[in-house]
Amino acid sequence: MKLNSKAFVLFLSLFFCLGSVAQAQVYRVSLLTCEPGEELYSAFGHSAIRIMDIGSGRDMVFNYGTFDFDTPFFLYKFARRTLDYQLSVTTYARFIQAYNAEQRGVTEQVLDISGEQARYLVEFLEVNLLPERRYYRYDFFFDNCATRIRDAFELALGDDLIWAEPEPADEPKTFRNLIDEYILSSVWADFGIDLALGSVIDEEASAYEAQFLPDYMQEAFARAEVQRDIRGIRPLVKETNIILDFPPAQPKSWGLFNPYVLLWLLAILFGTITYLGYRRKRLYIGFDFGLFSILGLLGIVIFLLWFATDHIATKMNWNILWAFPGHLVLAFALLSKNLKSWVRKYLLFALIAADAAVVFWIFGWQSFHPSIVPLLLVIILRTNYLYYNIGKYKVSAKG
Repeated sequence: MKLNSKAFVLFLSLFFCLGSVAQAQVYRVSLLTCEPGEELYSAFGHSAIRIMDIGSGRDMVFNYGTFDFDTPFFLYKFARRTLDYQLSVTTYARFIQAYNAEQRGVTEQVLDISGEQARYLVEFLEVNLLPERRYYRYDFFFDNCATRIRDAFELALGDDLIWAEPEPADEPKTFRNLIDEYILSSVWADFGIDLALGSVIDEEASAYEAQFLPDYMQEAFARAEVQRDIRGIRPLVKETNIILDFPPAQPKSWGLFNPYVLLWLLAILFGTITYLGYRRKRLYIGFDFGLFSILGLLGIVIFLLWFATDHIATKMNWNILWAFPGHLVLAFALLSKNLKSWVRKYLLFALIAADAAVVFWIFGWQSFHPSIVPLLLVIILRTNYLYYNIGKYKVSAKG
């Protein structure tokens, strides 16, 4: 059988076309979602991108959640939000080995994206691995290991990526509600976060904004759809695999050493000394010196986090109404044998500010940690008692 010249040319074109397709890299792209760990920095879980080159068998994981503990002034930079996180890459085997050692579960969602979309994503990740591109200024709520991944997929897929809204929740969740889901059992961590973060995180978080948490981004990917070549709109996730699975960790026991117990004991102590002071006509200033010194130091920390850092979430922190830096000055002023005229005025200010904190809480302008209820009662009690009696009774460190 003879082939004419046109048929032969067509055969050669088809042969070289198929050869080019065979040589083109084909990637299997997955989202990896890791369960929370025991340390605070891992308490919210983690996300990473798995890229498997089908042709070469190269299996890599791209990770936006890495930083260098050896960075000079690490803690100072972390507190000021000037510590840079970076994109890093490791082998899939090494990544899974690390999470297996920590006994943290890992779930894989294999994504149904086109070869062109996958290659664009890989090219984007490789470019961002360059030394001049890999670092970014981390923000827990708006620019973290999860949101960076979401943004990368949005860039790679463009308008082909369709986010689906979840079923309406019975009650909307704020950013604070969302992080509480992960740390309520770690009572001191919960207390510290509520103390350090301001009213900014008491705003309602949309389903899209909730993707700063890896679990919520995993759910969003499961709901999402994608325009896949000529086959139309399809679910973004075509396969879900449990890579590592461990029994859920047992909830941590609070024990007696927790802010609820300690602050109620403090309230009982100050209630007792106030009653004794009223009966014996004494002030017991030494206790107030300790109280207002601690409140003043806390106020300085809150002030610095608000005004001296780049953190967004520490702004507008109305804990400063009861933990005010000026309380430290008041503490030392109370020890003076010759009280300044401003002391009683400041006590009235402190009383009003503590009452204002209660009002802010009631109206939902900021949610405070529930354990500070007895502390607010102590501040209101002692400022009120000192305001009316500091001129009547003898002032001394012992009372």
